[in-house]
Amino acid sequence: MAIILNIETSTEVCSVTIAENGKTLFQKESNDGLRHSELLTVFIQDLFKENNFEISKLNAVAVSKGPGSYTGLRIGVSVAKGLCYGLNIPLIGIGSIELMGSYTAAHSNEFYSNTTEEELLFCPMIDARRMEVYTALFAENGKQILPVTAEIIDENSFADFLKDKKILFFGNGAEKCKEKITHKNALFAGPSQTSARFMQNLSEMKYNKNEFEDVAYFEPFYLKDFVATIPKNKVLK
Repeated sequence: MAIILNIETSTEVCSVTIAENGKTLFQKESNDGLRHSELLTVFIQDLFKENNFEISKLNAVAVSKGPGSYTGLRIGVSVAKGLCYGLNIPLIGIGSIELMGSYTAAHSNEFYSNTTEEELLFCPMIDARRMEVYTALFAENGKQILPVTAEIIDENSFADFLKDKKILFFGNGAEKCKEKITHKNALFAGPSQTSARFMQNLSEMKYNKNEFEDVAYFEPFYLKDFVATIPKNKVLK
């Protein structure tokens, strides 16, 4: 049993929980755009102050490691590493696709009413701009059956799986894929946004297995290289 601070900043959502034994004690969350730099440390401070909770009680910090927003991931990981250094406690990294897939598979009845009638597959999607998403595929037991990739979605995406099984597509990248993935077995339901609540069972499990990151060298899992662009009106001629 452990008390873990969970930090999720891989998308537009800034989400923090303090959990004990995988259950939420306190939570703060905002989906008001990429305001992580101004919200994250305030949320963490408020959780401790408003609930008279001593930071010294923390056993570990867990952070979503990506893929997702470059800026969001950098901020979340930096804050998590700073807390672990200062408190001398372990750091736990959780994949942002993994936390969405495992949570939704374990709580499928919240999102799709016919889960007892047929086997489902679960496909979390994080928006990667244009028609590209970060995604993977999970079975009903939460086991990952396709690795995390950056996929450009078209009419043939996941066609081999859709022939035989229904797939639940969800996440902030799923909505834009509806016009491309039109197979009758394609279902669009489930959480549209991620949350630190989705991390709690995974972080508890990793803590119990001593699956910790090297605080000094841990970096986010970006999956794609960051490409900086210069607005056209800023280009000097």
